[in-house]
Amino acid sequence: MQSTSTIPVLRVALPVPIRQLFDYLPCESSVSPQAGKRVVVPFGHRKLVGVIVEVSDNSDLPFNKLAKVIDYPDGETLALTRELLDLLKWCWRYYKHAPGEVVFNALPPVLRKIGGMIPAPPLQYCLTPLGEARLLEPVGRIKAQFAMLESMSKGAVTDTQLRALSPSWRKTLAHLLKQQWVHSEIRQAASLNPARGHAMMEEQKLAVEAINLSRGRFQCHLLDGITGSGKTEVYLLVLEAVLSQGGQALLLVPEIGLTPQLVSRFTERLGFEPVVTHSGLSEKQRLQAWDMARSGLARLVIGTRSALFLPMAELQMIILDEEHDASFKQQDGFRYSSRDVAVKRAAGLEIPVVLGTATPSLETFSNAVDRRYSWHRLRQRATGAAQPRWRVLDLIQQTMTGGISSIAMEAINETLEKGEQALIFLNRRGYAPVLLCHECGWHGACQHCDANLTWHRASRRLLCHHCDNISQVPLMCPACGADALQGAGEGTEQLEQVLARSFPQTPLLRFDRDSVRRKGEFERLAAQVKDGEPSLLVGTQMLAKGHHFPRVTLVVIVNLDQALYSADFRALERMGQLMVQVAGRAGRDKLPGEVILQTHYPQHESLLTLLTAGYEAFAADICADRRAARLPPFSYQALLRSDAPEKNDVRRFLDHAKRSFPAGGAMIYGPYPAMMERRSGRVRWYLLVQAKTRSSLHRQLDEWIMGLPRLSTARKVRWSIDVDPQDY
Repeated sequence: MQSTSTIPVLRVALPVPIRQLFDYLPCESSVSPQAGKRVVVPFGHRKLVGVIVEVSDNSDLPFNKLAKVIDYPDGETLALTRELLDLLKWCWRYYKHAPGEVVFNALPPVLRKIGGMIPAPPLQYCLTPLGEARLLEPVGRIKAQFAMLESMSKGAVTDTQLRALSPSWRKTLAHLLKQQWVHSEIRQAASLNPARGHAMMEEQKLAVEAINLSRGRFQCHLLDGITGSGKTEVYLLVLEAVLSQGGQALLLVPEIGLTPQLVSRFTERLGFEPVVTHSGLSEKQRLQAWDMARSGLARLVIGTRSALFLPMAELQMIILDEEHDASFKQQDGFRYSSRDVAVKRAAGLEIPVVLGTATPSLETFSNAVDRRYSWHRLRQRATGAAQPRWRVLDLIQQTMTGGISSIAMEAINETLEKGEQALIFLNRRGYAPVLLCHECGWHGACQHCDANLTWHRASRRLLCHHCDNISQVPLMCPACGADALQGAGEGTEQLEQVLARSFPQTPLLRFDRDSVRRKGEFERLAAQVKDGEPSLLVGTQMLAKGHHFPRVTLVVIVNLDQALYSADFRALERMGQLMVQVAGRAGRDKLPGEVILQTHYPQHESLLTLLTAGYEAFAADICADRRAARLPPFSYQALLRSDAPEKNDVRRFLDHAKRSFPAGGAMIYGPYPAMMERRSGRVRWYLLVQAKTRSSLHRQLDEWIMGLPRLSTARKVRWSIDVDPQDY
């Protein structure tokens, strides 16, 4: 029975894994409670920060049972806009996740804690007439002060710019302020000062015109451009139009490694530095980026998937670069697809969204084929360079050295002799995927996962790439005591060693998570490549995306065969995307490029289609197969994932859950073990729900989820719903 009163009831989202909002009464305060404000509330024996989502006049609980809000830490300031709250409500309903955890995904870490405050407006610093006069005098002994004054001679500067001048910039600035040579003022939004770009090709012009025509209304654009076709130039031109009208824009990239080169290029072209946000920044930096977006000071934000939830009052365009990338789907906790949520946010704001890629996901490809999305094809490289030539090497009966065939090794040598660069791609870091005993067959297996430990020879470690379990490499076989331990298979460390022996005079640069852990290391290595000296690049998929290395003319793909016969129906699609992206690093400038693909299956039908007819034909063939098999994007799926230390607990819960599934259009299958059944010491199984329509899937899921917590077997497991799963 509902209680009704003239006193407002605040429905508050709290960061707890419970699928509901919590009702509170306002405290006595001059602050007016509004949706979007942060509050501090009692919750059991704790105090938590929450966000008001709704203000109502009724509650399912008696009013005398409702606790009062303790504080409104931000006063009258809203932490989240109405538009963003509406998007977050849609997210928790669509992805079947706890509302509080969804809402708190939109707050920077500092504001999730008691004591965290929305910062005061940021300042900028300008010369006063006294400061201008001081610049006309001799420098004197205090050069740091003079250098700071000179930095302001062309206009206002920010603390970020001053920090780059000197580690002790605060002390220097304090002295300048005291001398009244400098004054502070509230920072203004950066002004657009665009530089002239490259001459556009006709395909680019048509894409820019179509995207600009859709400003002010919702339209989803697929910018389908081959690698090197100038997609970034299209982004720059449409952003220039948005920013010149005072709007804000958001550019999402799949991973942190792509941001430095994009920031540099966008700064050079637009005349100001975009605001950057991602998980690699400090909490203070993320708070500052969030606040600049909220206040409108950030005209352009470049970020990874969580940047999608920034409060931006003047947001007029969203762009996703590399929209096909799997990292746009959050794989734990709040499991959302930032591509799909971006389309939803753009629709709510009635603004255009641009999905850019050389290899569209099949979901996006299908929407473009059905004309739900505008499809803009860029089929010429912006430099005028030809597409690289493919060369397929059948590995059967080939002489191999560390995973590289003698023919590929000869091609690498010829490339280096011409003064060019070669990229050798293997999507497996470490020295070898497994360490084994040649005498008894013992192999290093993870104690917590159904996976082998990867041998990292340089650090003498065996490392699980799934749970990060580390152990030392034994000197002798732990099972039989023999001195017969050796690696099986290849990793990037081994490729580096083999190539270093074969080409001792050539600089060799390795790009993987182990070699570029230190801040700035990736940028340092990339700058060395761009210097153009003959060199060898060895790396994983971090080399496959967006990088422009003009002197790379040869790419060797060591092995992608495991995807051709994988149990995951998405594996073939991802293999094709990765092949095209990696191949796109070759011959991007004036020099012709070649790609060598090493494979044991040169006659595989999908592989032949990709190599002879291109990605669009390859995607169309896979779509036809998916349609016949009634797999996404021609059906809609959700998983009930469950894990526990004991398999029996997981199986019993899923069996009970399956029996409780309501009747309707959606069908339920399983239970099935996850492709890696045991991970981090927990056994993982799932139920698959599939429907012909999205509406029937969600109708049955909503009814089903209500009863799952009440199952007696639910207490012994962790469970979650994954809507539109990408990983099994």
